[in-house]
Amino acid sequence: MHTDRARAEALLGALRVALDGVAGGGLEVVIFPPAPWLPLAADAFAGSALQVGVQNVFFEREGAFTGEVSAALVRGTATWALVGHSERRHRFGESDGDTTAKLRAVLDEGLRPVLAVGELREEREAGRTRAVLERQLLAAFDGLAALPPGFVVAYEPVWAIGTGLAATPEMAEEACAIVRGVVRARFDATTAEACRVQYGGSVNAGNIAGFAGRPGVDGALVGGASLDAEAFAGICRAVAAERAA
Repeated sequence: MHTDRARAEALLGALRVALDGVAGGGLEVVIFPPAPWLPLAADAFAGSALQVGVQNVFFEREGAFTGEVSAALVRGTATWALVGHSERRHRFGESDGDTTAKLRAVLDEGLRPVLAVGELREEREAGRTRAVLERQLLAAFDGLAALPPGFVVAYEPVWAIGTGLAATPEMAEEACAIVRGVVRARFDATTAEACRVQYGGSVNAGNIAGFAGRPGVDGALVGGASLDAEAFAGICRAVAAERAA
């Protein structure tokens, strides 16, 4: 929840310039602005390889739900939707069931989801990371016969978000492997290999290469660093370089 209209327009313009030639090919770059600036982002990125996502959706398609934004409302403006972000789970009290309903709504409208999962610090210290990830993923997948191609899961340890305490590349690799294993057990090996598993949590231009270079870590969900166009472009360039290596 950052930027007024003028700052949003300036940042979106700077992102387009900074990422010109970086996005595309084997690297997808999606910007998730605050909901009021979704049309600005769609217009700013028109004709480029940059894509637009919405940070949150309500699970009902339409109706008397004042203040909510549905997947149906943003279809045609955004092509992606973030589902299950830790702030939605832990600051706004959204349950696993809410995440399940939102994921189903996103898929029903033909948007591409980024499903976020991750453990609290006390859960990691208690050795419950695997159990938490399994619970969150299996709840989100409830009732789904299959995952669409290119389905994205973002592992974001809650204790590393906005704290400067990024997980180590080894920790990220281990957690991403757990995620992929749950997908394999719930669906099949082909689905697990096609699924993209990202790391999110205090990602910046200085540490991204360590994450992107680990097997099974397919990209990053970036927070605060995306408010600086050049810093975010540096992250994208580092990922592109790792993919080309």
